[in-house]
Amino acid sequence: MALERKTVIITDSSCDLSDEQLAAHHIRMISLRVTCQNAEYRDRIDIDQEELYELLERELPKTSLPLPEDVTNLYDELVAEGVTDVIHLSISSGLSGTCHMVRMLAEDYQDRMNIRVVDSLTLSTGLGMMVLAAAKALQQGLGVEEAIQKAQVVRSTQLGTFVIRTLEYLRKGGRIGLVEGVVGSILQIKPVIFVNKEGVYETLAKARGYKNAIEAMVQEAVRYFGQAKLSLSVVHGHALEDAQLLLEKLKAQLNIAESFISPVSPVLAIHTGPGLLGIVANKME
Repeated sequence: MALERKTVIITDSSCDLSDEQLAAHHIRMISLRVTCQNAEYRDRIDIDQEELYELLERELPKTSLPLPEDVTNLYDELVAEGVTDVIHLSISSGLSGTCHMVRMLAEDYQDRMNIRVVDSLTLSTGLGMMVLAAAKALQQGLGVEEAIQKAQVVRSTQLGTFVIRTLEYLRKGGRIGLVEGVVGSILQIKPVIFVNKEGVYETLAKARGYKNAIEAMVQEAVRYFGQAKLSLSVVHGHALEDAQLLLEKLKAQLNIAESFISPVSPVLAIHTGPGLLGIVANKME
């Protein structure tokens, strides 16, 4: 008799999907870590966004990879549950060493489960929307390879952009990528940053002042997508009202079939600070 396949999707806390979204699609999450002078927290479990912004007023914490035992403990649980296949969708290898670490740990389980580690080459809801696409594919009865393909199709048409009030956090956290060269802080030049095909930050456009940069980001999305049917999310750093206004503006200018608003996780907020607004969208099939 053929072994009955049982597939589970794992992602990490940088995906910016809500607990409700994760639960609804039976997605398991591994936490990255927030490290402070006197403590260490599992992202989204031991520390939430509010607590992180309070912490940022006192110190600049560091981020670090998930604990290896958090990954192996979850893998052990899945083996015990009779899981045969795992799709592990990870934050971009261009922004974190998580994917590399997970690949190494997964090698020890290949005789017990088929683990496919997928480098999303993105983060935040860019990763989250890939995860949802894979989960929906499994729910429709598709196999592991088709589910991964659905996630990669999402990434292939995706534009993930954001504007932040200051580049100070990105610079201090070493995540500035290809953005550095455009900054004119005296002139208040703000870059519209996007995640490029290699999974690192790059400048898409620039404008003078934060509000103008938000408008430039909207226009970049309009130019990129035209009237294609979209799945879209707006992400924010402690700026829910601004995110709601941005989504209404986008609905008037784009063909949005489905949308949601999400706060960025603490582990991402460390590198962007309060006031981030972002647009992540992909074409729908």
